[in-house]
Amino acid sequence: MSITSVTFILFLLVTVILYYLIPGKYRWLVLLASSMFFYMMSGISNGIYILITALSTFGSAIFMQKITDSQKRYFKENKESLTREDKAIIKKKNTSKRKTLLILTLILNFGILCVFKYSHFALEQFNNAISLFGAQPIEDTMKFIIPLGISFYTFQSMGYLADVYWNKIPAEKNFLKLLLFVSFFPQITQGPISSFEQLGKELFEEHKFTYKNYSWGIQRMMWGFFKKMVIADTLSPWVYDVFENYSQYSGITTLIGAFMYSVLIYADFSGYMDIVCGFCEVLGIKLTENFDRPYFSKSIAEYWRRWHISLGVWFKSYIYYPIAVSGWNKKLGKFSQKKLGKTFGKTVPASVALVVVWLTTGLWHGASMAYVAWGGVNGLFIILSLWLEPVYDKCKSKLKIKESATWFRAFQTIRTFILVTFIKVLPEVGTLSEGFGLWKNIFTSRIIPDSWQTLLPFVDNIYDDKSIRTIGVVIFGTLLIFITSMIQRKQPIRQFLGKFPLIVKIAVFVALFFLIVYFGIPASGNAGGFMYAQF
Repeated sequence: MSITSVTFILFLLVTVILYYLIPGKYRWLVLLASSMFFYMMSGISNGIYILITALSTFGSAIFMQKITDSQKRYFKENKESLTREDKAIIKKKNTSKRKTLLILTLILNFGILCVFKYSHFALEQFNNAISLFGAQPIEDTMKFIIPLGISFYTFQSMGYLADVYWNKIPAEKNFLKLLLFVSFFPQITQGPISSFEQLGKELFEEHKFTYKNYSWGIQRMMWGFFKKMVIADTLSPWVYDVFENYSQYSGITTLIGAFMYSVLIYADFSGYMDIVCGFCEVLGIKLTENFDRPYFSKSIAEYWRRWHISLGVWFKSYIYYPIAVSGWNKKLGKFSQKKLGKTFGKTVPASVALVVVWLTTGLWHGASMAYVAWGGVNGLFIILSLWLEPVYDKCKSKLKIKESATWFRAFQTIRTFILVTFIKVLPEVGTLSEGFGLWKNIFTSRIIPDSWQTLLPFVDNIYDDKSIRTIGVVIFGTLLIFITSMIQRKQPIRQFLGKFPLIVKIAVFVALFFLIVYFGIPASGNAGGFMYAQF
Protein backbone atom coordinates (compact mmCIF):
# COMPACT_ATOMS: atom_id res chain seq x y z
CA MET A 1 0.00 0.00 0.00
CA SER A 2 1.76 3.15 -1.23
CA ILE A 3 1.78 5.98 1.29
CA THR A 4 1.08 8.50 -1.46
CA SER A 5 -1.92 6.57 -2.83
CA VAL A 6 -5.62 7.33 -2.46
CA THR A 7 -6.01 3.89 -0.86
CA PHE A 8 -3.61 4.84 1.92
CA ILE A 9 -5.37 8.15 2.54
CA LEU A 10 -8.71 6.31 2.84
CA PHE A 11 -7.03 3.84 5.20
CA LEU A 12 -5.84 6.74 7.38
CA LEU A 13 -9.33 8.26 7.35
CA VAL A 14 -10.94 5.01 8.53
CA THR A 15 -8.28 4.65 11.25
CA VAL A 16 -8.91 8.19 12.54
CA ILE A 17 -12.70 7.72 12.60
CA LEU A 18 -12.50 4.39 14.45
CA TYR A 19 -9.83 5.76 16.80
CA TYR A 20 -12.03 8.58 18.04
CA LEU A 21 -15.29 6.57 18.03
CA ILE A 22 -14.29 4.11 20.73
CA PRO A 23 -13.46 4.83 24.40
CA GLY A 24 -10.02 6.29 25.05
CA LYS A 25 -8.52 3.36 26.95
CA TYR A 26 -9.19 0.98 24.02
CA ARG A 27 -7.95 3.23 21.23
CA TRP A 28 -4.54 1.58 21.11
CA LEU A 29 -6.32 -1.57 19.91
CA VAL A 30 -7.47 0.33 16.81
CA LEU A 31 -3.83 1.25 16.14
CA LEU A 32 -2.80 -2.39 16.60
CA ALA A 33 -5.51 -3.62 14.20
CA SER A 34 -4.56 -0.96 11.63
CA SER A 35 -0.87 -1.82 11.98
CA MET A 36 -1.51 -5.53 11.50
CA PHE A 37 -3.70 -4.84 8.45
CA PHE A 38 -1.11 -2.49 6.94
CA TYR A 39 1.69 -4.98 7.53
CA MET A 40 -0.21 -7.98 6.18
CA MET A 41 -0.95 -6.02 3.00
CA SER A 42 2.75 -6.40 2.20
CA GLY A 43 2.42 -10.19 2.36
CA ILE A 44 0.94 -12.46 4.98
CA SER A 45 4.12 -14.54 5.17
CA ASN A 46 6.05 -11.42 6.26
CA GLY A 47 3.96 -11.36 9.42
CA ILE A 48 5.74 -14.50 10.65
CA TYR A 49 9.02 -12.65 11.10
CA ILE A 50 7.66 -9.63 12.90
CA LEU A 51 5.76 -11.99 15.22
CA ILE A 52 8.98 -13.91 15.92
CA THR A 53 10.68 -10.63 16.82
CA ALA A 54 7.78 -9.48 19.00
CA LEU A 55 7.40 -12.83 20.80
CA SER A 56 11.12 -13.36 21.43
CA THR A 57 11.53 -9.76 22.63
CA PHE A 58 8.48 -10.00 24.88
CA GLY A 59 9.49 -13.36 26.38
CA SER A 60 13.09 -12.37 27.03
CA ALA A 61 12.12 -9.06 28.59
CA ILE A 62 9.56 -10.74 30.88
CA PHE A 63 12.10 -13.33 32.07
CA MET A 64 14.69 -10.60 32.66
CA GLN A 65 12.16 -8.65 34.69
CA LYS A 66 11.23 -11.75 36.72
CA ILE A 67 14.88 -12.34 37.57
CA THR A 68 15.28 -8.70 38.65
CA ASP A 69 12.06 -8.66 40.69
CA SER A 70 12.90 -12.00 42.32
CA GLN A 71 16.32 -10.68 43.33
CA LYS A 72 14.81 -7.54 44.86
CA ARG A 73 12.29 -9.59 46.86
CA TYR A 74 14.95 -11.99 48.06
CA PHE A 75 17.23 -9.14 49.18
CA LYS A 76 14.34 -7.47 50.97
CA GLU A 77 13.22 -10.65 52.75
CA ASN A 78 16.76 -11.60 53.81
CA LYS A 79 18.35 -8.21 54.30
CA GLU A 80 19.39 -9.08 57.89
CA SER A 81 21.19 -12.31 57.03
CA LEU A 82 22.79 -11.50 53.66
CA THR A 83 26.35 -10.14 53.63
CA ARG A 84 27.70 -7.81 50.96
CA GLU A 85 29.64 -10.72 49.47
CA ASP A 86 26.45 -12.85 49.31
CA LYS A 87 24.64 -10.08 47.46
CA ALA A 88 27.51 -9.66 45.01
CA ILE A 89 27.49 -13.40 44.19
CA ILE A 90 23.72 -13.42 43.65
CA LYS A 91 23.85 -10.28 41.52
CA LYS A 92 26.62 -11.73 39.38
CA LYS A 93 24.69 -14.98 38.85
CA ASN A 94 21.46 -13.18 37.94
CA THR A 95 23.25 -10.72 35.67
CA SER A 96 24.76 -13.70 33.84
CA LYS A 97 21.30 -15.20 33.32
CA ARG A 98 19.89 -11.91 32.04
CA LYS A 99 22.87 -11.36 29.76
CA THR A 100 22.43 -14.86 28.30
CA LEU A 101 18.79 -14.07 27.50
CA LEU A 102 19.81 -10.77 25.94
CA ILE A 103 22.55 -12.30 23.79
CA LEU A 104 20.39 -15.19 22.55
CA THR A 105 17.56 -12.85 21.58
CA LEU A 106 19.97 -10.47 19.86
CA ILE A 107 21.50 -13.36 17.91
CA LEU A 108 18.06 -14.61 16.87
CA ASN A 109 16.72 -11.28 15.66
CA PHE A 110 19.86 -9.81 14.17
CA GLY A 111 20.45 -13.24 12.65
CA ILE A 112 17.11 -13.05 10.84
CA LEU A 113 17.95 -9.53 9.69
CA CYS A 114 21.38 -10.59 8.44
CA VAL A 115 20.03 -13.59 6.53
CA PHE A 116 17.55 -11.44 4.63
CA LYS A 117 19.76 -8.40 4.03
CA TYR A 118 23.31 -9.74 3.85
CA SER A 119 23.29 -13.35 2.59
CA HIS A 120 23.94 -12.37 -1.03
CA PHE A 121 26.59 -9.86 0.01
CA ALA A 122 28.34 -12.39 2.27
CA LEU A 123 28.35 -15.03 -0.49
CA GLU A 124 29.70 -12.49 -2.97
CA GLN A 125 32.58 -11.60 -0.65
CA PHE A 126 33.26 -15.29 0.04
CA ASN A 127 33.42 -16.02 -3.70
CA ASN A 128 35.78 -13.09 -4.21
CA ALA A 129 38.04 -14.47 -1.49
CA ILE A 130 38.17 -18.06 -2.75
CA SER A 131 38.65 -16.90 -6.34
CA LEU A 132 42.09 -15.62 -5.26
CA PHE A 133 43.06 -19.28 -4.73
CA GLY A 134 41.57 -20.45 -8.02
CA ALA A 135 38.48 -22.08 -6.47
CA GLN A 136 35.16 -22.16 -8.31
CA PRO A 137 32.58 -19.67 -7.00
CA ILE A 138 29.42 -20.95 -5.32
CA GLU A 139 26.31 -20.24 -7.34
CA ASP A 140 23.95 -17.78 -5.66
CA THR A 141 20.54 -19.48 -5.74
CA MET A 142 19.12 -17.79 -2.63
CA LYS A 143 15.82 -16.00 -3.18
CA PHE A 144 14.62 -13.78 -0.35
CA ILE A 145 11.88 -11.19 -0.19
CA ILE A 146 12.93 -8.84 2.59
CA PRO A 147 10.10 -8.34 5.11
CA LEU A 148 8.71 -4.83 5.22
CA GLY A 149 10.59 -2.58 7.66
CA ILE A 150 12.74 -5.38 9.10
CA SER A 151 15.71 -3.07 9.78
CA PHE A 152 13.55 -0.56 11.64
CA TYR A 153 11.46 -2.92 13.76
CA THR A 154 14.51 -5.06 14.62
CA PHE A 155 16.50 -2.06 15.84
CA GLN A 156 13.52 -0.67 17.75
CA SER A 157 12.68 -3.94 19.51
CA MET A 158 16.30 -4.76 20.36
CA GLY A 159 16.74 -1.25 21.74
CA TYR A 160 13.76 -1.90 24.01
CA LEU A 161 15.26 -5.20 25.14
CA ALA A 162 18.60 -3.54 25.94
CA ASP A 163 16.79 -0.88 27.98
CA VAL A 164 15.05 -3.62 30.01
CA TYR A 165 18.40 -5.38 30.51
CA TRP A 166 19.98 -2.15 31.78
CA ASN A 167 16.95 -1.60 34.05
CA LYS A 168 16.15 1.70 32.36
CA ILE A 169 12.52 0.63 31.95
CA PRO A 170 10.38 -2.24 33.28
CA ALA A 171 9.30 -4.98 30.88
CA GLU A 172 5.89 -4.51 29.26
CA LYS A 173 3.57 -7.26 30.58
CA ASN A 174 0.94 -7.00 27.84
CA PHE A 175 2.11 -8.75 24.68
CA LEU A 176 -0.36 -6.91 22.43
CA LYS A 177 0.97 -3.57 23.63
CA LEU A 178 4.51 -4.62 22.85
CA LEU A 179 3.36 -5.89 19.45
CA LEU A 180 1.91 -2.46 18.70
CA PHE A 181 5.18 -0.80 19.73
CA VAL A 182 7.09 -3.09 17.35
CA SER A 183 4.66 -2.83 14.42
CA PHE A 184 3.16 0.69 14.65
CA PHE A 185 2.41 1.26 10.96
CA PRO A 186 3.31 4.96 10.46
CA GLN A 187 6.95 4.25 11.35
CA ILE A 188 7.34 0.63 10.25
CA THR A 189 8.88 1.35 6.84
CA GLN A 190 11.20 4.29 7.47
CA GLY A 191 11.18 5.08 11.16
CA PRO A 192 11.71 6.98 13.30
CA ILE A 193 13.29 4.37 15.56
CA SER A 194 11.64 5.19 18.89
CA SER A 195 12.28 4.15 22.46
CA PHE A 196 9.54 2.35 24.37
CA GLU A 197 9.75 5.00 27.08
CA GLN A 198 8.81 7.71 24.59
CA LEU A 199 6.53 5.97 22.06
CA GLY A 200 4.81 3.64 24.54
CA LYS A 201 3.59 6.60 26.55
CA GLU A 202 2.19 8.21 23.40
CA LEU A 203 0.50 5.06 22.11
CA PHE A 204 -1.29 4.05 25.29
CA GLU A 205 -2.40 7.43 26.64
CA GLU A 206 -6.03 8.51 26.17
CA HIS A 207 -5.74 11.30 23.63
CA LYS A 208 -8.61 13.70 23.06
CA PHE A 209 -9.55 15.16 19.70
CA THR A 210 -8.54 18.82 19.38
CA TYR A 211 -8.96 21.10 16.42
CA LYS A 212 -5.37 22.34 16.73
CA ASN A 213 -3.94 18.81 16.47
CA TYR A 214 -6.23 18.08 13.53
CA SER A 215 -5.42 21.32 11.72
CA TRP A 216 -1.67 21.24 12.33
CA GLY A 217 -1.52 17.54 11.47
CA ILE A 218 -3.28 17.99 8.11
CA GLN A 219 -1.08 20.98 7.29
CA ARG A 220 2.07 18.99 7.98
CA MET A 221 0.82 16.04 5.93
CA MET A 222 0.13 18.31 2.95
CA TRP A 223 3.63 19.79 3.24
CA GLY A 224 5.03 16.26 3.27
CA PHE A 225 3.05 15.24 0.18
CA PHE A 226 4.31 18.39 -1.57
CA LYS A 227 7.96 17.61 -0.76
CA LYS A 228 7.65 13.97 -1.76
CA MET A 229 5.42 14.12 -4.82
CA VAL A 230 6.22 17.51 -6.35
CA ILE A 231 9.94 17.79 -5.60
CA ALA A 232 11.37 14.32 -4.90
CA ASP A 233 9.32 12.39 -7.46
CA THR A 234 10.01 14.98 -10.15
CA LEU A 235 13.75 14.93 -9.47
CA SER A 236 14.01 11.14 -9.22
CA PRO A 237 14.12 10.23 -12.95
CA TRP A 238 16.43 13.18 -13.68
CA VAL A 239 18.89 12.19 -10.96
CA TYR A 240 19.05 8.53 -11.92
CA ASP A 241 19.43 9.44 -15.58
CA VAL A 242 22.60 11.31 -14.59
CA PHE A 243 23.79 8.41 -12.42
CA GLU A 244 23.27 5.91 -15.24
CA ASN A 245 24.82 8.05 -18.01
CA TYR A 246 27.34 10.24 -16.19
CA SER A 247 30.22 9.12 -18.43
CA GLN A 248 28.41 10.67 -21.42
CA TYR A 249 27.66 13.97 -19.70
CA SER A 250 29.73 17.01 -18.88
CA GLY A 251 31.26 17.49 -15.45
CA ILE A 252 28.91 20.40 -14.72
CA THR A 253 25.87 18.27 -15.64
CA THR A 254 27.12 15.49 -13.36
CA LEU A 255 27.66 18.00 -10.55
CA ILE A 256 24.11 19.32 -11.04
CA GLY A 257 22.88 15.72 -10.78
CA ALA A 258 24.78 15.25 -7.51
CA PHE A 259 23.28 18.39 -5.98
CA MET A 260 19.82 17.38 -7.22
CA TYR A 261 20.29 14.10 -5.40
CA SER A 262 20.86 15.92 -2.11
CA VAL A 263 17.60 17.81 -2.62
CA LEU A 264 15.84 14.62 -3.73
CA ILE A 265 16.77 12.45 -0.75
CA TYR A 266 15.95 15.20 1.75
CA ALA A 267 12.57 15.98 0.15
CA ASP A 268 11.80 12.26 -0.06
CA PHE A 269 12.77 11.22 3.47
CA SER A 270 11.68 14.35 5.32
CA GLY A 271 8.49 14.39 3.24
CA TYR A 272 7.68 10.90 4.53
CA MET A 273 8.36 12.03 8.08
CA ASP A 274 6.06 15.02 7.65
CA ILE A 275 3.26 12.76 6.40
CA VAL A 276 3.45 10.21 9.23
CA CYS A 277 4.19 12.77 11.97
CA GLY A 278 1.28 14.86 10.72
CA PHE A 279 -1.05 11.86 10.76
CA CYS A 280 0.04 10.95 14.29
CA GLU A 281 -0.52 14.55 15.34
CA VAL A 282 -4.16 14.22 14.20
CA LEU A 283 -4.39 11.31 16.66
CA GLY A 284 -2.70 13.34 19.40
CA ILE A 285 0.43 11.16 19.19
CA LYS A 286 3.87 12.78 19.03
CA LEU A 287 6.49 10.83 17.08
CA THR A 288 10.20 11.36 17.56
CA GLU A 289 11.47 13.99 15.12
CA ASN A 290 14.01 12.75 12.59
CA PHE A 291 15.25 16.03 11.07
CA ASP A 292 16.51 19.35 12.38
CA ARG A 293 17.47 21.38 9.29
CA PRO A 294 20.48 19.11 8.51
CA TYR A 295 21.76 21.12 5.53
CA PHE A 296 22.45 24.05 7.85
CA SER A 297 25.07 22.00 9.72
CA LYS A 298 28.60 23.35 10.20
CA SER A 299 30.32 19.94 10.19
CA ILE A 300 29.65 16.37 9.10
CA ALA A 301 29.37 15.29 12.74
CA GLU A 302 26.71 17.95 13.32
CA TYR A 303 24.98 16.95 10.08
CA TRP A 304 24.56 13.41 11.37
CA ARG A 305 23.15 14.71 14.64
CA ARG A 306 20.46 16.46 12.60
CA TRP A 307 19.77 13.91 9.83
CA HIS A 308 17.88 10.69 10.66
CA ILE A 309 18.21 11.69 14.30
CA SER A 310 16.58 8.57 15.73
CA LEU A 311 19.02 6.24 13.95
CA GLY A 312 21.96 8.30 15.22
CA VAL A 313 20.59 8.17 18.77
CA TRP A 314 20.15 4.38 18.47
CA PHE A 315 23.74 3.84 17.33
CA LYS A 316 25.04 6.21 20.00
CA SER A 317 23.05 4.52 22.79
CA TYR A 318 23.51 0.87 21.89
CA ILE A 319 26.84 0.70 20.03
CA TYR A 320 28.94 3.84 20.50
CA TYR A 321 28.62 4.31 24.27
CA PRO A 322 28.95 0.59 25.21
CA ILE A 323 32.17 0.39 23.17
CA ALA A 324 33.52 3.78 24.24
CA VAL A 325 33.19 3.02 27.97
CA SER A 326 34.11 -0.67 27.82
CA GLY A 327 37.00 -1.84 29.98
CA TRP A 328 39.26 -2.90 27.11
CA ASN A 329 38.73 0.39 25.28
CA LYS A 330 39.51 2.45 28.37
CA LYS A 331 42.74 0.48 28.78
CA LEU A 332 43.55 1.17 25.13
CA GLY A 333 42.97 4.89 25.79
CA LYS A 334 45.33 4.93 28.78
CA PHE A 335 47.97 3.02 26.79
CA SER A 336 47.58 5.49 23.90
CA GLN A 337 48.01 8.48 26.20
CA LYS A 338 51.31 7.07 27.42
CA LYS A 339 52.63 6.20 23.95
CA LEU A 340 51.03 8.88 21.73
CA GLY A 341 50.54 11.81 24.07
CA LYS A 342 47.74 12.82 26.37
CA THR A 343 45.82 14.98 23.88
CA PHE A 344 45.70 12.44 21.05
CA GLY A 345 45.42 9.43 23.37
CA LYS A 346 42.18 10.74 24.85
CA THR A 347 40.54 10.54 21.41
CA VAL A 348 41.44 6.88 20.80
CA PRO A 349 38.49 5.21 22.64
CA ALA A 350 36.00 7.49 20.86
CA SER A 351 37.75 6.87 17.53
CA VAL A 352 37.55 3.09 17.94
CA ALA A 353 33.85 3.33 18.75
CA LEU A 354 33.28 5.62 15.76
CA VAL A 355 34.95 3.15 13.38
CA VAL A 356 32.57 0.38 14.50
CA VAL A 357 29.55 2.70 14.38
CA TRP A 358 30.22 3.97 10.89
CA LEU A 359 31.07 0.63 9.31
CA THR A 360 27.87 -0.73 10.86
CA THR A 361 25.93 2.30 9.66
CA GLY A 362 27.20 1.70 6.13
CA LEU A 363 26.12 -1.94 6.20
CA TRP A 364 22.75 -0.99 7.69
CA HIS A 365 22.08 1.30 4.73
CA GLY A 366 23.00 -1.30 2.13
CA ALA A 367 24.69 -4.66 1.59
CA SER A 368 27.47 -3.54 -0.73
CA MET A 369 31.06 -2.38 -0.59
CA ALA A 370 29.86 1.02 -1.83
CA TYR A 371 27.83 1.49 1.35
CA VAL A 372 30.68 0.21 3.52
CA ALA A 373 32.94 2.79 1.85
CA TRP A 374 30.23 5.44 2.32
CA GLY A 375 30.14 4.68 6.04
CA GLY A 376 33.93 4.63 6.18
CA VAL A 377 34.26 8.04 4.49
CA ASN A 378 31.72 9.61 6.85
CA GLY A 379 33.51 8.09 9.83
CA LEU A 380 36.91 9.18 8.52
CA PHE A 381 35.86 12.83 8.28
CA ILE A 382 34.35 12.75 11.78
CA ILE A 383 37.41 11.05 13.31
CA LEU A 384 39.84 13.43 11.55
CA SER A 385 37.81 16.38 12.84
CA LEU A 386 38.11 14.93 16.34
CA TRP A 387 41.87 14.50 16.01
CA LEU A 388 42.48 17.89 14.40
CA GLU A 389 40.22 19.93 16.68
CA PRO A 390 43.17 21.41 18.65
CA VAL A 391 44.82 22.38 15.34
CA TYR A 392 41.62 24.05 14.11
CA ASP A 393 41.31 25.99 17.36
CA LYS A 394 44.90 27.26 17.10
CA CYS A 395 44.44 28.29 13.46
CA LYS A 396 41.22 30.18 14.24
CA SER A 397 42.93 31.89 17.16
CA LYS A 398 45.93 32.98 15.08
CA LEU A 399 43.75 34.15 12.19
CA LYS A 400 41.40 35.86 14.68
CA ILE A 401 38.37 34.07 13.26
CA LYS A 402 35.30 34.32 15.46
CA GLU A 403 33.21 31.15 15.52
CA SER A 404 30.05 33.25 15.67
CA ALA A 405 30.93 35.38 12.62
CA THR A 406 28.19 35.18 9.96
CA TRP A 407 30.63 34.74 7.08
CA PHE A 408 32.43 31.92 8.86
CA ARG A 409 29.19 30.10 9.70
CA ALA A 410 28.14 30.46 6.05
CA PHE A 411 31.49 29.07 4.91
CA GLN A 412 31.18 26.07 7.26
CA THR A 413 27.61 25.39 6.14
CA ILE A 414 28.40 25.53 2.41
CA ARG A 415 31.54 23.44 2.87
CA THR A 416 29.62 20.79 4.81
CA PHE A 417 26.81 20.68 2.25
CA ILE A 418 29.29 20.13 -0.59
CA LEU A 419 31.13 17.38 1.32
CA VAL A 420 27.87 15.68 2.31
CA THR A 421 26.66 15.80 -1.31
CA PHE A 422 29.80 14.14 -2.64
CA ILE A 423 29.67 11.44 0.04
CA LYS A 424 25.95 10.82 -0.50
CA VAL A 425 26.23 9.96 -4.19
CA LEU A 426 29.06 7.45 -3.72
CA PRO A 427 26.88 4.35 -3.12
CA GLU A 428 23.88 5.50 -5.16
CA VAL A 429 25.45 5.28 -8.62
CA GLY A 430 25.86 1.50 -8.48
CA THR A 431 29.14 -0.20 -7.65
CA LEU A 432 31.92 1.46 -5.68
CA SER A 433 34.02 1.92 -8.85
CA GLU A 434 31.05 3.62 -10.56
CA GLY A 435 30.68 5.93 -7.58
CA PHE A 436 34.34 6.92 -7.84
CA GLY A 437 33.84 7.23 -11.60
CA LEU A 438 31.13 9.82 -11.06
CA TRP A 439 33.43 11.78 -8.75
CA LYS A 440 36.16 11.64 -11.39
CA ASN A 441 33.82 12.75 -14.18
CA ILE A 442 32.87 15.91 -12.28
CA PHE A 443 36.50 17.10 -12.28
CA THR A 444 37.88 15.65 -15.53
CA SER A 445 35.11 15.69 -18.15
CA ARG A 446 36.05 18.01 -21.01
CA ILE A 447 32.58 18.13 -22.55
CA ILE A 448 31.41 21.74 -22.74
CA PRO A 449 27.61 22.17 -22.93
CA ASP A 450 26.69 24.42 -25.85
CA SER A 451 22.96 24.72 -25.05
CA TRP A 452 20.45 24.34 -22.26
CA GLN A 453 19.50 20.93 -23.68
CA THR A 454 23.06 19.60 -23.48
CA LEU A 455 23.49 21.11 -20.01
CA LEU A 456 20.30 19.44 -18.77
CA PRO A 457 19.97 16.40 -21.08
CA PHE A 458 17.88 14.50 -18.53
CA VAL A 459 14.92 16.82 -19.29
CA ASP A 460 13.15 15.40 -22.36
CA ASN A 461 12.62 18.70 -24.13
CA ILE A 462 13.81 21.65 -22.11
CA TYR A 463 12.22 24.15 -24.48
CA ASP A 464 8.77 22.63 -24.09
CA ASP A 465 6.38 24.74 -21.98
CA LYS A 466 5.60 21.83 -19.66
CA SER A 467 9.30 21.15 -19.04
CA ILE A 468 9.94 24.80 -18.26
CA ARG A 469 7.03 24.84 -15.79
CA THR A 470 8.30 21.63 -14.17
CA ILE A 471 11.82 23.00 -13.75
CA GLY A 472 10.37 26.19 -12.35
CA VAL A 473 8.26 24.32 -9.81
CA VAL A 474 11.26 22.26 -8.65
CA ILE A 475 13.35 25.41 -8.19
CA PHE A 476 10.44 27.13 -6.44
CA GLY A 477 9.88 24.10 -4.17
CA THR A 478 13.57 23.88 -3.27
CA LEU A 479 13.64 27.59 -2.40
CA LEU A 480 10.45 27.12 -0.37
CA ILE A 481 12.11 24.36 1.68
CA PHE A 482 15.08 26.66 2.28
CA ILE A 483 12.85 29.57 3.33
CA THR A 484 10.74 27.45 5.69
CA SER A 485 13.94 26.05 7.22
CA MET A 486 15.15 29.60 7.85
CA ILE A 487 11.83 30.52 9.47
CA GLN A 488 11.90 27.40 11.65
CA ARG A 489 15.12 28.52 13.29
CA LYS A 490 12.92 30.77 15.44
CA GLN A 491 9.45 29.17 15.41
CA PRO A 492 7.44 26.32 13.84
CA ILE A 493 6.30 27.21 10.33
CA ARG A 494 2.66 26.47 11.22
CA GLN A 495 2.88 28.90 14.11
CA PHE A 496 4.35 31.46 11.71
CA LEU A 497 1.49 30.96 9.23
CA GLY A 498 -1.00 31.24 12.08
CA LYS A 499 -0.19 34.94 12.37
CA PHE A 500 -1.61 35.64 8.91
CA PRO A 501 -5.29 36.20 8.07
CA LEU A 502 -7.37 33.11 7.35
CA ILE A 503 -7.62 33.97 3.64
CA VAL A 504 -3.81 33.88 3.34
CA LYS A 505 -3.57 30.47 5.03
CA ILE A 506 -6.32 29.10 2.78
CA ALA A 507 -4.52 30.46 -0.29
CA VAL A 508 -1.25 28.81 0.76
CA PHE A 509 -2.77 25.36 1.16
CA VAL A 510 -4.94 25.65 -1.95
CA ALA A 511 -1.74 26.42 -3.87
CA LEU A 512 0.02 23.40 -2.33
CA PHE A 513 -2.96 21.19 -3.17
CA PHE A 514 -2.98 22.45 -6.77
CA LEU A 515 0.75 21.79 -7.18
CA ILE A 516 0.39 18.28 -5.73
CA VAL A 517 -2.47 17.43 -8.11
CA TYR A 518 -1.03 19.10 -11.22
CA PHE A 519 2.66 18.20 -10.83
CA GLY A 520 2.89 15.66 -8.00
CA ILE A 521 0.42 13.00 -9.10
CA PRO A 522 1.91 12.60 -12.63
CA ALA A 523 5.46 12.62 -11.20
CA SER A 524 4.70 10.05 -8.49
CA GLY A 525 3.54 7.58 -11.14
CA ASN A 526 7.07 7.46 -12.57
CA ALA A 527 9.17 7.63 -9.40
CA GLY A 528 8.32 4.59 -7.29
CA GLY A 529 8.19 4.43 -3.50
CA PHE A 530 10.13 6.14 -0.73
CA MET A 531 13.90 5.79 -0.91
CA TYR A 532 14.60 4.93 2.73
CA ALA A 533 12.14 2.03 2.59
CA GLN A 534 14.92 0.02 0.88
CA PHE A 535 17.05 0.25 4.04
